Amino acid sequence: MTVVVARTSTPEGGAALAASIEEARRRQEDLLVFNLEGAQLDPEGSELDGVPVTFRTPDARNRDAVGELLDAAEQVDASAVVIGVKHRSPVGKLLLGSAAQQILLEASAPVIAVKPRRD
Repeated sequence: MTVVVARTSTPEGGAALAASIEEARRRQEDLLVFNLEGAQLDPEGSELDGVPVTFRTPDARNRDAVGELLDAAEQVDASAVVIGVKHRSPVGKLLLGSAAQQILLEASAPVIAVKPRRD
């Protein structure tokens, strides 16, 4: 099985990546880094901190990067999906929608939500 992380260039994305590496190590599984922004955010290689890793980006022709992430999680039979979240007001969630919310509601694997450290 594989741990999947929804990666972005935000502090929340960095927290998700760090947590996913630890989760994959704990589970002794591979890691799939899905770069939601469509750009390769991480160095190419076959490992991150000793964890076997593969990278994917959404198809630029498709406007549903979150849907592609969920499809990728199904394809690799993900044991968990790791996402980064930030604090938003209830009104902000209602009006703006949320990729994190879609992943939480639609993923077939357990979802681990992490926040970046506050300094």
